[in-house]
Amino acid sequence: MIPDVSQALAWLENHPQALKGIQRGLERETLRVNADGSLATTGHPQALGSALTHKWITTDFAEALLEFITPVDGDIDHMLDVMRDIHRYTARQLGDERMWPLSMPCYIAQGQEIELAQYGSSNVGRLKTLYREGLKNRYGALMQTISGVHYNFSLPMAFWEAKCGETSKEAISDGYFRLIRNYYRFGWVIPYLFGASPAICSSFLQGKPTALPFEKTECGMYYLPYATSLRMSDLGYTNKSQSNLGITFNELHEYVAGLKRAIKTPSEEYEKIGLEKEGKRLQINSNVLQIENELYAPIRPKRVTRNGEAPSDALERGGIEYIEVRSLDINPFSPIGVDEKQVRFLDLFMVWCALAEAPEMSADELLCTRTNWNRVILEGRKPGLTLGMGCETAQHPLAQVGKDLFRDLKRVAQTLDRVDGSEAYQKVADQLVACFDDPELTFSARILRSMIEKGIGGTGRALSAEYRETLLSEPLTVISEEAFIAERDASVARQKEVEAADTEPFDVYLAKHA
Repeated sequence: MIPDVSQALAWLENHPQALKGIQRGLERETLRVNADGSLATTGHPQALGSALTHKWITTDFAEALLEFITPVDGDIDHMLDVMRDIHRYTARQLGDERMWPLSMPCYIAQGQEIELAQYGSSNVGRLKTLYREGLKNRYGALMQTISGVHYNFSLPMAFWEAKCGETSKEAISDGYFRLIRNYYRFGWVIPYLFGASPAICSSFLQGKPTALPFEKTECGMYYLPYATSLRMSDLGYTNKSQSNLGITFNELHEYVAGLKRAIKTPSEEYEKIGLEKEGKRLQINSNVLQIENELYAPIRPKRVTRNGEAPSDALERGGIEYIEVRSLDINPFSPIGVDEKQVRFLDLFMVWCALAEAPEMSADELLCTRTNWNRVILEGRKPGLTLGMGCETAQHPLAQVGKDLFRDLKRVAQTLDRVDGSEAYQKVADQLVACFDDPELTFSARILRSMIEKGIGGTGRALSAEYRETLLSEPLTVISEEAFIAERDASVARQKEVEAADTEPFDVYLAKHA
């Protein structure tokens, strides 16, 4: 089932310097909660500056949903230190509130009002909030409080120069699309190893029926005994109306055209919501996607946008600059929701995906890959679980496929370690491959043991209290308090500048962007 990568690995071993200069970045979402685990109802803390313009600290869907962003970094340890400092500084500003350490929320009552993220009076800020109003009306607010970690990754120009003999936007974009197609075929390995949402609070279902064969604990927790990441199941971040958009990952212009088509395709379902009710705007528009970012995908091709530029226009202008991996649950075993082992594994896997042959995929085959992901998401640790080849033409044991993949990853690890002069990548490969012989070592198995004993709420409360104490006790190491205060003040000033420069009425601005 694993493609033959031996020639590409031999090439890599002869060109180790092609991997020197990998760049990465992290984004981590986390709900602000009270000591009892209930959702904080306070506004975004003023001490954290402007969520619209702050470089490191912003909000996602809700006012209580923090998002932390590291700058692009070539050094794994430094990137994680930056992320930890952002957590340390934020913990000091939250009073008795703390950061929820799990992907799935718990104590949110049916019908509880969840305040949408607020970004001030500028047109761009109001549009951001209106987009979230549309998400709430389309998918429900509860689904939007699910948290994850996004991992941004780019290969150095030297890699593309050595691999393709050129660095044109077409050649590099083709290379990243190859990576993405392999990710769709084999990326289920990420929820297998690192999925950490095998259970949900009963309140999350809000009384809706489900076909999933949940087991229930006395405290009202629903779980699947072999599940890895219910966050990525149909209960969480999926959107069935997007599954027939026909967006493929074979060629840049084709992908961009598909994305542009999706934001102009009317939706009967969303037309029923309407655009306005009693003078209140309900969504930006009634198309399948309000904006391009609404496309739910486990991985996205990206380019840094210029001011006012749509993501698809940026891709068309300069090609793919980096990719965003979006299938990581919050790591509940880390105070910052992610750890070095995960980052090193993702480096290995991304390089492998860029090397392995990846035949072009039709929209139908892309849908077929979802079968394996769903299997792993719902029953990944089940003894004897098999995965389908292509569109289920043959079955292979997951454990064997995983070990075959890691045989290749070990060679990538040896090459990366040669570049770094260490054995860090090889150690990670050796540790993680053991999860295929013993699924009890996976994140989902480990956290489920705690959840069955203490419930999701008990587990989340205990971890959030422990991590709060840990973060409060640690000194800042790479970003000083003065730098945080300076960025807070600068972000507030930047928001005021944006608001002062706005002369266009919002309805005129909205008409241009709807």
